[in-house]
Amino acid sequence: MLDGKKVLFSGMQATGNLTLGNYLGALKNWVSISDEYETFYSVVDMHSITVRQDPAELRRRARTLLTLYIAAGLDPEKNCIYYQSHVSGHAELSWILSCYTYMGELSRMTQFKDKSAKHADNINAGLFTYPVLMAADILLYQSDVVPVGIDQMQHLELTRDIAQRFNSIYGDVFTIPEAYIGKVGAKIMSLQDPAKKMSKSDENPNGSIYLMDDPDTIIRKFKRAVTDSEAHVHYCDEQPGIKNLIDIYCACTGKTPADAEAEFEGKGYGDFKLAVGESVVSVLRPLQERFADLSKNKDYLDSMIKANAEKAQYFSNKTLRKVQKKIGFPERVR
Repeated sequence: MLDGKKVLFSGMQATGNLTLGNYLGALKNWVSISDEYETFYSVVDMHSITVRQDPAELRRRARTLLTLYIAAGLDPEKNCIYYQSHVSGHAELSWILSCYTYMGELSRMTQFKDKSAKHADNINAGLFTYPVLMAADILLYQSDVVPVGIDQMQHLELTRDIAQRFNSIYGDVFTIPEAYIGKVGAKIMSLQDPAKKMSKSDENPNGSIYLMDDPDTIIRKFKRAVTDSEAHVHYCDEQPGIKNLIDIYCACTGKTPADAEAEFEGKGYGDFKLAVGESVVSVLRPLQERFADLSKNKDYLDSMIKANAEKAQYFSNKTLRKVQKKIGFPERVR
């Protein structure tokens, strides 16, 4: 804990364009809980290079993502918002933890299997040890809670296993993190395939709403959203397309699924889709306007990046020095 508050860590990769799913499932939740915790929100650009990146594009996307964190409502003076690559402790702790992680554990990671299948020509060691770096990200700040989706629970469980293994050898070194899972909009599905999560890497651009999509594009994508032949707005597993749209509508308006069902009783899917699209436009408009303003203020962004990197480095060093002493590394001469 820091200053009487529990510590929360989370981050996103600087690849692709953030989607509505990223916002409703993560960013929006981060903003709503940021006052309750001492927070560290990272642009995890080191994770991004397990897949080959264009250097200039990676730098641009990393800055865009950090700016979006702030535009979404995260105050960089209250939340530590920083680039992972600017804090050397992530890589240093990752190496140490890799010596306390078993090959069998890493080989069971479903994300490694999935990415190996997608990038068969580049199955590198970083892709295999990616979960250890993720564990280092979390443990470096003695995080109490980590907002995660269902698809990341396996990585958090491995983080807990590594921390407990290390603690059993060296004593009470790491805080054992718990999962924080948002209840509303935790998993937004593709508009074109409601069996799949809305994704930055979706090959079908109509499946995802991107945070920088203009209003006309947003409305058009919702009009094309997959539904069914029932012609009845009902929240149930048998109507996955409609259920997904109701989830989006409720996350944007604060209404419940029952409210949505009552509101659109007797109305067609066309009216419903338009209303969902308009609710998304209303939610994204202030974020887009704030992003545009921030992007013009280079000096402000640069000063926040520098200050937050220093803060993250300070807190990460406290954990790293403790770990280094425990395992027997020589003390540094000051």
